[in-house]
Amino acid sequence: MIAGGVVRRVRALALSPRRVLAATLLLMLGLGLAGCASPPLAADAVALPDDARAHPENYLVVTVRNEPAAITPYAASTARGYAGTGVYRAASSALDAARRVADAHGLRAVAAWPIELLGVHCLVYALPPAAQREQLLAALARDPDVESAQMLAQFELRTTAYNDPYGPLQSNLVDMGVLAAHAWSRGAGVRLALIDTGVDTAHPDFAGRIGAVRDFVHDGGAAAEAHGTAVAGVIAAAPDNGIGIAGIAPQATVLALRGCWSHGGGAGACDTLTLAQALAAAIDADARIVNLSLGGPQDPLLRRLVERGLARGIVFVGAVPASGRREGFPTGIDGVIAADVAGSGARQPRVLYAPGIDVYTLTPHGHYDVASGSSIASAEVSAVIALLLASRPQLTSAELVALLGASASPARSVNACRALRQLRPGAPPAMEYSAALPCLPQVALQ
Repeated sequence: MIAGGVVRRVRALALSPRRVLAATLLLMLGLGLAGCASPPLAADAVALPDDARAHPENYLVVTVRNEPAAITPYAASTARGYAGTGVYRAASSALDAARRVADAHGLRAVAAWPIELLGVHCLVYALPPAAQREQLLAALARDPDVESAQMLAQFELRTTAYNDPYGPLQSNLVDMGVLAAHAWSRGAGVRLALIDTGVDTAHPDFAGRIGAVRDFVHDGGAAAEAHGTAVAGVIAAAPDNGIGIAGIAPQATVLALRGCWSHGGGAGACDTLTLAQALAAAIDADARIVNLSLGGPQDPLLRRLVERGLARGIVFVGAVPASGRREGFPTGIDGVIAADVAGSGARQPRVLYAPGIDVYTLTPHGHYDVASGSSIASAEVSAVIALLLASRPQLTSAELVALLGASASPARSVNACRALRQLRPGAPPAMEYSAALPCLPQVALQ
């Protein structure tokens, strides 16, 4: 088409030798460019009416066969142009077939475009009022003019994206496949007891998601303390609310049990009495998970309480001490799930790992900051377990450890999405890990 247009322009200026020479040079340049240019992109996109986005169930996609007649070439051209692409159009036979289909079935065309790769003309038809979709599809399947017919389908991106402003900085959620896992579970129905310092329940990013609040320290200290607020934020911050961050198990019910007090700067302490009272309260409240982002020496009374809870099927998660070994309280107790920071050292048996360096979370009085340590890793593991238990409540601590251990990425972090994927009937025993796409949720777990 380019070459033909230039030829006609030269003929119109035949009386001006200077212009003829210039046009000839343009012709030569045009031919040279056409010979080396990349094939052009397809024509402009075909738009559907806004109603098709809101109600795709009211629209059909139908194809009819399309065999365009050969285009008669003009002088100095080829049938498909010098770039070898030409223009693929709907033939009159295809347009006639499309009209017959519309008339025969009471349809109204709202969009159409020819698909050269398939040799068809594709149309989107609006269904007539009160149409019976299944009967209409069956009738179209019998229509000799129809090459294919289906409902207009709508698809969603696999990974959940939230509007929380610090969300792009939450690399821990990516490492653990949390956003993809939220397509299946957000921890609904799981009671998670948090035994820690005080939690700022008025923080706007909790949005009323903290359940019962109890104070077993009784020192008149602040109810909103840094460590407890940070640990609770990792678990329960409200996603997609336009502020702050997204929590890992935002639909879990968090019981904030103050069994420790602050020393300032995020540090704190607990004792046998305060922890014993908090543990008893968690067990009495039928918590399914108890998070213990703390550690210390072996304690016979606390051991007895934890063992009583384990006998009831409660899942206890504790932070591995600085030594990196399962020892002391609580991780030295058989049955307690130990959590440590991914990449913190040599991998230890019977320890689950999660991101624990500069993890974005909540701080008191409506603020945000990063936090590090096995306390954060413990909270992350507890929250991921809440996602699993919301989907399969009968899982035991041993099964959870096996499931999450098998889900771990090359960086050793547990992966919530891969673990949830394994719970689906018919799923393979293991999935190949991809750093770019760690999990592909297909349908919600039942």
